[in-house]
Amino acid sequence: MTKSSGYPPLDNLVDLACRDGVEIRPVLLRVLTDLFVQKPSHSAEEEAQYVELALRLIDASDAETRSAVATRLSTYANAPVAVLRRLIELAAAANVGGEPASNPAARRDLVEEFFAASAEERRLILTNLEVVGQTVPRRAPPASSEVIRRLESAALQRNPGEFARMLERGLGISRSIAERVTRDDSGEPLLVAAKALGMPAPVVQRVLMFLNPSIGQSVRRVFELSQLYEDMQPTAAERMVTIWKETSVTQRVSHAPVYWDDNKAGARIAAAPTRHTAAPRREQPGSYLKKSG
Repeated sequence: MTKSSGYPPLDNLVDLACRDGVEIRPVLLRVLTDLFVQKPSHSAEEEAQYVELALRLIDASDAETRSAVATRLSTYANAPVAVLRRLIELAAAANVGGEPASNPAARRDLVEEFFAASAEERRLILTNLEVVGQTVPRRAPPASSEVIRRLESAALQRNPGEFARMLERGLGISRSIAERVTRDDSGEPLLVAAKALGMPAPVVQRVLMFLNPSIGQSVRRVFELSQLYEDMQPTAAERMVTIWKETSVTQRVSHAPVYWDDNKAGARIAAAPTRHTAAPRREQPGSYLKKSG
């Protein structure tokens, strides 16, 4: 490995840890990352050394350390893609044993994780989706101008119910997810929906100011979200919306009767005279896995 003046003491400690089995690698990974993000930019040599050291340390670190490092890098504009990609791969393997886009339980977990996350964690999730987004099918072309016009109108009228209904139709997601997007007090889910719909930035700003008072009353929050909207890549939004849509389909299927005439058959049985009444058979919901999307 080529040595550089960037992190020579840490490099020596890494060699010691690998040679003697001293479990200081998780701590070193945190320290190394903290030092890296303290500088707004790095030379190619410095970045290459950070990537090489970090990749050696990530595999030997626990999930909590990897999550902390991922969160730290999520706010750094020049975070190395190779390090982010490795963090994503390990998180996916640890939590669901596979790619969220191909695992129904993982998709549900990512949806819940995204809505429960802090603003910083949501930014990290979207960054991660952008990095691995090339494997997700592209959505249909952006929504028509009429859909966007009706969404803006609902926002200006402070009508979250109508706004959620239009999101449901425009994105093809379930009503419950559309409601969660609309009523979220932090705003990132709304940006995801707007980006996937191809909503112009000025319209997004008006929606942010009027739809949800928790957001619109803070000029600083509107500015931060507007900046995030500009930075967000369509791939990340499309990937998240794809997961919302697939989760919506799974929810509808899981609640459908096993046979097409189950409900009618049940009504006929209840109406017919019988010598004894059997307890109605109920479908048991499946069990799902959990992380962390």
